[in-house]
Amino acid sequence: MDLLSVILIALALAADAFVVALATGVCLPRIGARRTFRLAWHFGLFQAGMNLIGWAGGLTFRALIESFDHWLAFGLLLLVGGHMIREALRRRDERCIRADPTRGWSLIMLSVATSLDSLAVGLSFAVLKIEVWLPALIIGLIAALLTGVGLHLGRLVRDTSRLGTAAEVIGGLVLIGIGLSILHGHGVF
Repeated sequence: MDLLSVILIALALAADAFVVALATGVCLPRIGARRTFRLAWHFGLFQAGMNLIGWAGGLTFRALIESFDHWLAFGLLLLVGGHMIREALRRRDERCIRADPTRGWSLIMLSVATSLDSLAVGLSFAVLKIEVWLPALIIGLIAALLTGVGLHLGRLVRDTSRLGTAAEVIGGLVLIGIGLSILHGHGVF
């Protein structure tokens, strides 16, 4: 997989983290370096880690699915991309939560929730025989960067609904497009 595709996947996967960071930036009364680091570090670490876990899981049964692995990868990317688009278009409750989402269990739960898509993409990497180390690093770094940007942008914007929705829809479309590209690369169309 070329570097551009990896970067596009990383940007698409980071859309959830970006949206959560935007909403967090809107709700928090103060955003300092410590909060920014905590949120960005955890979101980036979980994105990279879940990608590695998905890849490792995929390695265990790759030989069993080699004949249809490109369809599986396409299906996973279609499901993840479709889910991102569906969630973006659903009406969300925009109320601010009182607990600090950059600390404790809230931080862990948000980190897991925003990185589940990366698990499926890691599985796709395994079935496509893509070495995961560099893509996982890029995915983690981009997620951390966009989390920090989203947190501070949320503070400035104060209205995340349009920007967040657009980011998630674009991310979902990118994943679906990459899935179609995989099918095209295997001569399906």
